[in-house]
Amino acid sequence: MTSHEPTRASGRPANLVPVSDPDARPLLTGKLNHKHLVALDVIAAFTLSGTAAGNLAAGSWGPGVGLPAWVAWVSALLIGIPSMTRRFRPLTSLWASLFYSLLCVLTGALEVVFFAMVLPMHTVASREPRNRSLPALAVTLVFTFVTNSVPVRPMTLAGIVLSWTLLCSVWLLGRASRERRQLAAIAAEQKAREAVIGERLRIARELHDVVAHNMSMVAVKAGVAHHVAEQHPAEAKETLGIIESTTRDALVEMRHLLGVLRSEQEQGTELSPAPGLSGLVELAERARSTGVEVELSVDVKEPLPEGVELSVYRIVQESVTNVMKHAAPARCTVSVRSESGSVHVGVRDDGSRITWGAQGHGLLGMRERVAVYGGTFSAGPVEGGGFAVSAVLPHG
Repeated sequence: MTSHEPTRASGRPANLVPVSDPDARPLLTGKLNHKHLVALDVIAAFTLSGTAAGNLAAGSWGPGVGLPAWVAWVSALLIGIPSMTRRFRPLTSLWASLFYSLLCVLTGALEVVFFAMVLPMHTVASREPRNRSLPALAVTLVFTFVTNSVPVRPMTLAGIVLSWTLLCSVWLLGRASRERRQLAAIAAEQKAREAVIGERLRIARELHDVVAHNMSMVAVKAGVAHHVAEQHPAEAKETLGIIESTTRDALVEMRHLLGVLRSEQEQGTELSPAPGLSGLVELAERARSTGVEVELSVDVKEPLPEGVELSVYRIVQESVTNVMKHAAPARCTVSVRSESGSVHVGVRDDGSRITWGAQGHGLLGMRERVAVYGGTFSAGPVEGGGFAVSAVLPHG
C-alpha cells in the first residue's frame, strides 16, 4: 500500500474535569432543595426582625420624626418579611423592604435596617431582566444615599459606602447567577441539538451502507440475469432468487434503522439485532456470487462491544461493496483480528480501477466510524494495482 498518514481521531479532551473530582461538585447549593432555601429565608427574616425589635426595646433607636411608637414596633417586626417572600415576588418584596426601611428610619432606627434590602435585591437581580433589576438598584442606592445624608452625621460617609457596597455586591452576584443559568440552558440546548444532528448523521451513514451494498449487489445480479435469461434460464432463476433474498435483507436492516425514529409508544416492537462479526460470512458469500472472490479471516477471541462490532461490519461491508462496484471481477482479502485491546480491519483487492476520484460518502463514513473510537484509518491504491483499506478500532 502506498504511504497514507493514518488519521488519528481526537479522543477525550485533556481539559475535561472528571465527575469524581470534588472541585467539580456543587459545594452547598447542589444539596439544598427549594424548601431548604425557603427555610433559610425564614431564619434570615426572623433574625432581621428580631435584631430590629431588640434594638428598639433596648432604646438604641433615635427620636425619629415624631411618629407614634406603635409605627416603630410594626416596622421593626415586619422589616424581615420581604426576605421571607423574596423567592415568590422578587420586585414586590424589594419595594416592601424599601417601605419598611423608610418607616424604620423615620422612627429613629439605625442604618442596620439597610440589610433588609440585601436579600430581595439579590433575588431581583437573579430573577428579573436587566431593564428591571438595574433601575431597582438605582432606586435603592438613591434611597440609602438620602437617608444617610439627611441629616448629616459623622458616620454619613461610612453608612453610604457600606450600604452601596452591600447592594451593588448582591446585585452583581444575582446577575452572575442569572447569566450562569442562561449559559447553562444554552449549553444544554446546544448539546441536545448536537445529539439530534449526530443521530441523524448516524442514521444517514447506516442507510448509506445498507442501500449502497445491497443495491449494488442487486444491480450486478440483475445485469447477470438479463444476459443469461435466454440461454441459461436456470441460472437466471437462481440469480433472481439472490436478488429477492438481498432485497428482503435490505428491508429488514432498514426497518431496524428506522426503528430509532419511532415514537415512544412503538419502541416496544421487537427489532432485529444489529449486524456484527457473525454476519461477515454471509457478506462474503454474497460478494462471491457477484464475481468477487473473497478470502475471509476472522480472529477475534474476546467479545466486542456492540458498537465496535457494528462498525467493523460496516467497514468491511462498504469496502467489499466498493470492490463490487469498481473492481469486479477481482480477488479480495478481508482480515479482522483483535490485538492488545484493539480490532484491526484490513480489506485489500487486486482489481483495476480506471480513474481515482475524490473520496465518496463511503470512505468518509468509514473514517467517521473509526474516529468515534479514537482509532486510525487509511485507504488508498496499492502499488502494482488494487486498493486497500486499513482501520484500527480500540475497544479496551
